[in-house]
Amino acid sequence: MAQCMRATLNPPKTPLYSAKNLTQNPLFPSITSFEAKRKSRKYPKISLSVMSSQNQSQQRNPSIDALLNSGRKEEVFATIKDSVHNCLSETNLLSTVPGLKSKTRGKVRDIYDSGDYLVLVTTDRQSAFDRILASIPFKGQVLNETSLWWFNRTQHITPNAVVSVPDKNVTIAKKCSVFPVEFVVRGFVTGSTDTSLWTVYNNGVRSYCGNLLPNGLVKNQKLTANILTPTTKAEDHDVPVTPDEIIEKGLMTRADFDEAREKALSLFEYGQHVALEHGLILVDTKYEFGKSSDGSILLIDEVHSPDSSRYWIANSYEERFQKGLEPENIDKEFLRLWFRDNCNPYEDKVLPDAPEELVCELAWRSCV
Repeated sequence: MAQCMRATLNPPKTPLYSAKNLTQNPLFPSITSFEAKRKSRKYPKISLSVMSSQNQSQQRNPSIDALLNSGRKEEVFATIKDSVHNCLSETNLLSTVPGLKSKTRGKVRDIYDSGDYLVLVTTDRQSAFDRILASIPFKGQVLNETSLWWFNRTQHITPNAVVSVPDKNVTIAKKCSVFPVEFVVRGFVTGSTDTSLWTVYNNGVRSYCGNLLPNGLVKNQKLTANILTPTTKAEDHDVPVTPDEIIEKGLMTRADFDEAREKALSLFEYGQHVALEHGLILVDTKYEFGKSSDGSILLIDEVHSPDSSRYWIANSYEERFQKGLEPENIDKEFLRLWFRDNCNPYEDKVLPDAPEELVCELAWRSCV
């Protein structure tokens, strides 16, 4: 469906789905249904002090130099460079796929209405500062398949809207009433955008989205507990909001908000545990939820992708934090910082083109 039939650069250690988890979908006979059931299990609390002191963990979790300068980098980098001008930046399925009724263009996804279901095409568009910065080769495929990997493994926490996966960039999803709130969960004081926790904290804010923050925190410090900092899904930008304001404005009922908040915090704790097993720290992320026709609250959009989440390399975090150095990361933060240094990404009408070397580096980091 999406014109992005490209080979996977670096398949995940665990398959996104196996044959036993897929069934034929009578509504979309040419595609398969996403149907995986996982048993709930308990998982330990995250402890960076333990993490940084265990030799076995240190040996298992490679440094970012090992990850980003592996023997495959030259080969994959060449493929990325060849694809810089062949990204999936726009789609137009209305003229090629019968039965689609309308198209909504999001920052990253093109959403097509097919009646009872939505066709979500994840493009290669890179967004930050509430606008499009560039197109990144293979980004859409990575986001879509990463989210599917997590959707598969979080069904013990919450049901999701995924129905089928007909293409590496495409997901068929159930229709639901989307809550106009993004559930942003944070475990560290960091970030560079206007709504990031470090930015507002450094500006003197000590009460943020209903959370009281102590004095004396420094950038990239771990919080004593994960916190929720919700924002409203405004048309051109996200607006921080407290839980009480969400209820007072009628954005969600108290019961729906409480359920979604619990799901978000549980998803984040589980995500941190899984990330740590793979040598990464899940620093912060955002979740979106909707209500299905039967009244159940579903996880939608994406989960723990490098676009919606911040990841740091675990085994170098403590030492770099003590030295006042920025953590090694594999997310889009370095691209955000380039734009902050070279323009005003919030106010300039026209942004400079992202350097090709940064575009390729971001694509490589996403594919690692």
